[in-house]
Amino acid sequence: MRLFTIGFTKTSAEHFFERLRSAGVQRLIDVRLNNISQLAGFAKRDDLKYFLRAINNADYKHIPLLAPTAEMLDAYRKQGGEWAEYERRFLDLMAQRKIEIAIQSAELEMGCLLCSEDKPHRCHRRLVAEYLRRHWQDVEIVHL
Repeated sequence: MRLFTIGFTKTSAEHFFERLRSAGVQRLIDVRLNNISQLAGFAKRDDLKYFLRAINNADYKHIPLLAPTAEMLDAYRKQGGEWAEYERRFLDLMAQRKIEIAIQSAELEMGCLLCSEDKPHRCHRRLVAEYLRRHWQDVEIVHL
């Protein structure tokens, strides 16, 4: 199984959608807690649904089960929390939610996890992908 990840900040819409198209992504899986923020530009929920269908002939799915809680995000971003603590708490949350059971691998096949961070290094989409790779067989992660 191939699972892609992508962020939408620090890129143009053209570059964003071209990366998805070139990779053959069939479904964008939005793992953000808030997918309608004005700060999201072209990556707001309704715009993404339209652009994905019109440009890439791809689907859009929002799965908040794969998002951190607002409290976790605030502790890390607004209160200057440490990445290691955020990562530990988010990994615990995924285990509590049993995402490896709650989500069917077919839902994510040739899918791409979306969040805002431009790079995957300190981003929960990477943590989700790596968590699922530990629990499912043969998951290849590709960061776009």
